[in-house]
Amino acid sequence: MISARIRFSLLVLTLLVLAVLGGCAEKPQAEAEGSGYPPLSLPDTEVRSFKSTITGREYDLYIRFPSSYEQYTEQRYPVLYSLDGQWDFKMLDSIYGGLNYDQYVPEIIIVGITYSGEDADYGALRAMDYTPVQDLTIGGSGGARRFQRCLKEEIIPLIERDYRADPEQRVLMGHSFGGTFTLYSLFSEPELFFGYVAASPAVTYGNRYAFKQEEEYFAARQDLPVRLHLTVGEEESLAFPVQQFMDVLRGRNYEGLVLETQVVEGERHAGVKPEAFNRGLRFIFGD
Repeated sequence: MISARIRFSLLVLTLLVLAVLGGCAEKPQAEAEGSGYPPLSLPDTEVRSFKSTITGREYDLYIRFPSSYEQYTEQRYPVLYSLDGQWDFKMLDSIYGGLNYDQYVPEIIIVGITYSGEDADYGALRAMDYTPVQDLTIGGSGGARRFQRCLKEEIIPLIERDYRADPEQRVLMGHSFGGTFTLYSLFSEPELFFGYVAASPAVTYGNRYAFKQEEEYFAARQDLPVRLHLTVGEEESLAFPVQQFMDVLRGRNYEGLVLETQVVEGERHAGVKPEAFNRGLRFIFGD
């Protein structure tokens, strides 16, 4: 027969084992619920939201202020309008910070344009807004004309009304379909921006629409008073057609066009962005 002292010791041991096992079982749940520490956020930034009366869509504008914004209350700043802010805004925050520190670019305001809502379908929405003509395989595509109006009549006026933005120093930047829209904007209304950065634009989209639009533009006028940085990755599928487009632009000898092209060695479609954005900003704000 087990003595009372032994039974008591076994009971205590059992309770200790259950307590340890219970603590282990609770740990994953605590981790899943979060540590309780505050999330990381970017300093000198804010988010503005609005619904466009032109496209009917809801947008978020991620706004990044230069460090001197509150110090020099009369100064106006160049503004970089970056498409696909949901992916590229944080990257640009870092790229710009390094370039400004090294004195390659001045202090600027960055506006990352994206879509509102936690469940926003970025891929579908950008394919609607950034494409110049309809593709029957992409639902809602072909909305670039409306989005261009949204940019010109709603987004830019909001920024220049509420912030100390310099209307003479606007820059548009985009990658992939964002680059496609950047070229569309360039050849539909070049004076809207003084600088354009187009990385890996889908120049083959819409039966090579970019080539057709540029040809129509050249037939109407031979001046193009902008700075354009055009990039593609060496190992992406767009490498050859984008280089063809580069050759077309070089051969035009547009009056006023300051052009820089770059094929980023060893990079594919997505990996081209850090180098393209870095070199693009340096070129746009360079001598």
